[in-house]
Amino acid sequence: MDPTDSDIVRVFSLNCWGIRYMSKHCQQRYVMIGEMLSIEKHDIVLLQEVWSEKDFLFLKNKLSYTHPHSHYFKSGVIGSGLAVFTKYRIHDTFLYRYSLNGYPYMAHHGDWFGGKAVGMVILTIGGRTAHVYVTHLHAEYCREKDSYLPHRVVQAWELQQFIRHTSAGADLVIVGGDLNMHPQDLGNRLLRSYTALKDSYLETTLYAGCEDGVTLIANNPFINKKELGPFKTGIRIDYILFKGSSKIDIHCDAMSVTKGSVPNHPFPYSDHEALTSTLRLKSHQPDESGGTKKLSIRISPKVSFANFSVIALYSQHVPGVMGLALLLLQLAIAAVPWLALGAEQPFPKTSFYLLALLCFAILLTTSLLYVFYTIELKCLQGAEDQMRLCVGHRRRGSGGFLWLSLTMSCSALYPEV
Repeated sequence: MDPTDSDIVRVFSLNCWGIRYMSKHCQQRYVMIGEMLSIEKHDIVLLQEVWSEKDFLFLKNKLSYTHPHSHYFKSGVIGSGLAVFTKYRIHDTFLYRYSLNGYPYMAHHGDWFGGKAVGMVILTIGGRTAHVYVTHLHAEYCREKDSYLPHRVVQAWELQQFIRHTSAGADLVIVGGDLNMHPQDLGNRLLRSYTALKDSYLETTLYAGCEDGVTLIANNPFINKKELGPFKTGIRIDYILFKGSSKIDIHCDAMSVTKGSVPNHPFPYSDHEALTSTLRLKSHQPDESGGTKKLSIRISPKVSFANFSVIALYSQHVPGVMGLALLLLQLAIAAVPWLALGAEQPFPKTSFYLLALLCFAILLTTSLLYVFYTIELKCLQGAEDQMRLCVGHRRRGSGGFLWLSLTMSCSALYPEV
């Protein structure tokens, strides 16, 4: 095909909520998803939360004719959950795992065990090189007290870095996945501003779906409405982003989002809604002035990691102090016979040993927490240094077009506590 011709690429993205034995109707929903994809025949399918490789292999077999090329990204303890199916041949793949991804002791959330990451596949579409990315960022859980906000901001920063540094030779870039961020959240603005990615929902000329493009909707039977908080109708946290290059212009002709219910089925595909974007690729038309377009980025996010660092430090100091106090108490009990000139130990031996075990467990746990806290702090500092370097460079190079106010200085990350 002549690369100057116009091509249409249909991109599909869905968080499958595929936790075996825990997610409701998991196997039945995978059957529904496989049937739908084999009928719709999207060009590129980007899936998240395919936690079981058996489910990936089921879809791979189901879609062997419509999507003969696929890849499953493995990461963490239970896998990244990321999978790509496409009708185009996959030339290369790469996985980048985010440096921060929650805490292992928050087992009921499970994000740390999933090894959240971004996966990249390189395709050729009509003679054009396409870099396609699929990702899933850390969940929010509670917007009012979001203890994972620093982690998600760092993930968004690393995501935009990964995209920028790996897509330099690409004719077009497509990104899909569950970002777990509202459109105006800091991480989302950082991602779009530094990569110049466009949002399908904002760019499309034809939209079909729920109001405001929400992808977690109140009338989905798998959704707990309390989790939506003040957003009664739903929230938009799933995206399909794209951008062209000096050679290719991309336009989003249409975008559709499911509305919970699936015809002829008792439940939807997932607790998230599925997104489909129809992208039209055309050879680049230069500006009449002959110049290149300059991206003017104005961001004014104000975020401080200090509070989260203080909370983490406090939460780890408290059990440590308790462990030391119990240890001192035990030593005092052990010293009773010596102080009483040969009197028998009044404290039962079994209880004494149990107390010693408790002291040891508390001190060991505190030590592990301190290690995790130190890693977290260094990752936050690294992201801060990179942001400051990038901001300083752009201030000098863009004549003030970019101004970024990030109040997360080293003194803030090293609170005086």
